[in-house]
Amino acid sequence: MDLRQLRHFVTVAETLHFGRAAEKLNMTQPPLSQSIQALEATLGVQLFARTRRSVALTPVGAEWLPYARKVLAEAAALPDIALRLSRGEVGALRLAFVSTATYSVMPPLISRYKALYPEVELSLREATGDVQIDWLLDGDVDAGLLIAAPQPIMPPQLGYRPLYRERLVAVVPEAWVESGRIVAKRGRLGFDQMREAPLIVFPRQSAPALHDLITGYYIDGGVTPAIVQEAVQMQTIIGLVSAAIGMALVPDSMRGLARPGVVYLPPARKSPAMETGLAWRTDRSPPTLRRLLAIAGESATEPRRADP
Repeated sequence: MDLRQLRHFVTVAETLHFGRAAEKLNMTQPPLSQSIQALEATLGVQLFARTRRSVALTPVGAEWLPYARKVLAEAAALPDIALRLSRGEVGALRLAFVSTATYSVMPPLISRYKALYPEVELSLREATGDVQIDWLLDGDVDAGLLIAAPQPIMPPQLGYRPLYRERLVAVVPEAWVESGRIVAKRGRLGFDQMREAPLIVFPRQSAPALHDLITGYYIDGGVTPAIVQEAVQMQTIIGLVSAAIGMALVPDSMRGLARPGVVYLPPARKSPAMETGLAWRTDRSPPTLRRLLAIAGESATEPRRADP
């Protein structure tokens, strides 16, 4: 069975006359009759009830007709689908992301992408940066939004585009502020109060860039941070701060997580900037990914940069 036979069947079914159907198909009647007979033999069912004066669909033929029409319609659409796939207008895109990106660059980027390409099947997977890099190298995702500060450290197979830079702010237990353990001066937290406070951080294995950024800030200030707890989710870190386990340095965009029991304070001593960027396999760039990269590079979607 092939598409030519399906066209023959549908045309005969619509005309119920082999002569008129042959004229519409620009062929003679004998080859058309042979084609229908071959189709029925292939299927093992009779599609038409024929007499010398009439042609009618059998019950099976009548019920099979909508299926045949659907296949022909889908086949006719294949060239356009191939073109749209090559343009990245349809298809699939697998994107990984770190939790912090959901408070900064990710919402406007995804919103614009879905608005422009609603027919692309977008799948999202949350993971830390180390897991994302493994996924990218293994081909499990097409791109990843990850933390890469102060400088991106990427395997040579990966491309990288910076998207967002923001300063780190201190988040401290509200109980510390209320008890006077923490006293902010002009709305800022002095480093002398930070240096002795227990610190909650990402484990270095999961987020080496952010871990080194935070610990380096303390080391540059002449002290070793008093790390009391590690956690792989930013929401978990802030939850631990709310429980007065310790304080933390988090991206400024995390102020959007208005969790009770915590206070966000910019450090009086200039804090480092954290960068979020987009990574992908340079040798595996499906058209849908190229569309995402184009959007990420547009000035309309570029988020604000950290203050100098």
